[in-house]
Amino acid sequence: MNTLKRLIAILGMLTTLLAGAAHASVTIGGTRVIYPLDQREVSVKLNNDSRAPALVQVWMDDGNADAKPGDIKTPFVITPPIFRMDPNKSQTLRLMYGGDALPQDRESVFWLNVLDVPPKAGAKPDANTLQMAYRTRIKVFVRPPQLPGRPDEAPKTLEWRVVPAAGGAGLALSVSNPSAYHVSFSEISVSSNGRTFKNETGGMVAPRSTQIIPVPQMSGVTSGKVHFIAISDYGGPIEGDATAGQ
Repeated sequence: MNTLKRLIAILGMLTTLLAGAAHASVTIGGTRVIYPLDQREVSVKLNNDSRAPALVQVWMDDGNADAKPGDIKTPFVITPPIFRMDPNKSQTLRLMYGGDALPQDRESVFWLNVLDVPPKAGAKPDANTLQMAYRTRIKVFVRPPQLPGRPDEAPKTLEWRVVPAAGGAGLALSVSNPSAYHVSFSEISVSSNGRTFKNETGGMVAPRSTQIIPVPQMSGVTSGKVHFIAISDYGGPIEGDATAGQ
């Protein structure tokens, strides 16, 4: 009986979480931000699509998603940093570059965080009601002027190899990026000898660097055909094919 009660409690909590997630109110107008480094500032639009007000906090981070906003230092200022959003209203954020030194021969990447704190359900909320804050985190690509090539051409320049996975268990893909732009993926697959292995979680490879991409269950492959879906500046797909050897 105690086990049954615990299962019921867990299911009740999951239902609450799912119901809350379906009502996340504040959304960002885009899946990524492109910041041309020769511009003084860029704007990002937020929308509150719910029928309730929300308290919103925004900040930038340099890749550590767990760092506290007060402990993070980036070369950007965001205004306003905290504000109230009324129902069915929008708010424009201003991102301003502070001039700290960044590489001029390649993109840099930071992350924009938007924390949406919903109002309490009432003066005396039900003890079984779970109040949740929602954080959205998207990439901000900082792009110096006059970089060679074009960002939508960068996926075509990637070089792929089949390599041992981390820890020596199975195989993975090594992808080298000779371009000046970041390349983000939503999906990658490897086909070899009538079998196809997929990575459906995506990943990203930085400019002029190499990244190891895990491919679950891949084994017995020495070479294969890689099919990938990269993500454009506008959040759309850029599909491509390549050959991966060892």
